[in-house]
Amino acid sequence: MFVLVAALLLLGVVLGAVAHLPVPLALTAGALIGLWLALFGVRERLGRRTR
Repeated sequence: MFVLVAALLLLGVVLGAVAHLPVPLALTAGALIGLWLALFGVRERLGRRTR
């Protein structure tokens, strides 16, 4: 339960911070984070196949 409360609190802080950024900057940051997560996922999947 505490983890859920902490996650929701963190989400509120992040969304509050993003609300003060210009839209193009927020979209660019979101795209960069998405790209980083996709590359991380591909790297993890390829790493598991070779083991």
